[in-house]
Amino acid sequence: MGVWHGTENPHKKAELLQGTLDMLILKSLANGRSLHGYAVAQWIQATTDEALKIEEGSLYPALHRMKRRGWVESEWGLSESNRRAKYYQLTALGKTQLTQEVRAWRDMVQAITLVLNANLGEAQ
Repeated sequence: MGVWHGTENPHKKAELLQGTLDMLILKSLANGRSLHGYAVAQWIQATTDEALKIEEGSLYPALHRMKRRGWVESEWGLSESNRRAKYYQLTALGKTQLTQEVRAWRDMVQAITLVLNANLGEAQ
């Protein structure tokens, strides 16, 4: 999926569950933030203490897909380096989607935690 753990070989990519990349991107744009694609990737990498790095080949198709779905909107502007860049921001539909994805992610983490904490001899 174009995401790798910073402490590993960059050629050994970590496969994220379907939809996880969308959730991370949507979260980066939460609270009314407007970011260009590179800044989205930087925010995710910095926020995860370099554990996740989003490659351009995954990031931009995800942003375009989210724009088609109405989760984000974009407009052209100037980046910090005075270059033309497309800035993305969350729509109301995107905020709703983020809430749903976070809820689903937390449910998944809870279920996986139950499995990891289970004693193998115990059957329900």
